Amino acid sequence: MSFTLADADALAERAHRGQTDKIGEPYVAHVRAVAHGVAPFGTGLAMAGLLHDTLEDTDLTADDLLAAGVPSAVVALVERLTHDPAVPYEEMVRRVAGDYAAALVKIADNAHNALAERAGLLPRERREQLAAKYGRAREILWHAVPRADVEAVVRRVNPALLGEEAGDAAAR
Repeated sequence: MSFTLADADALAERAHRGQTDKIGEPYVAHVRAVAHGVAPFGTGLAMAGLLHDTLEDTDLTADDLLAAGVPSAVVALVERLTHDPAVPYEEMVRRVAGDYAAALVKIADNAHNALAERAGLLPRERREQLAAKYGRAREILWHAVPRADVEAVVRRVNPALLGEEAGDAAAR
């Protein structure tokens, strides 16, 4: 029996059980949104979207994912997406941008984290810090893959970002 997208979803739900995001929502909703964003690019990317934060934010290891049946290519992608705290965020984003599959997942992650309705629930100072951080990341990531692919992901996760970018370009 092969590992399925439903298996990845169940694993993500177990891994993130009891965790909440910055606004107090169940964390699994975030990884599901990321998976939804990359779903048009295949099951492997959707699995990676579901599992992209497991190594960073849970006790699971790459070996645990492999033992659970996660395909090795998906585990390798999750490892490439995992932020090492010793590496500055922007440096990690630049590294991810050099990998097409990782860049797509990170674009979906960034788009979900940048949703206005989510950010609006944060304190103003934190909201502004994150907006700047995610904006700098988009400047790197959105140039790393074909424009049509960026749009395909962002339309599914946070289509307002596409309009925001158009407004920013008009202001320049």
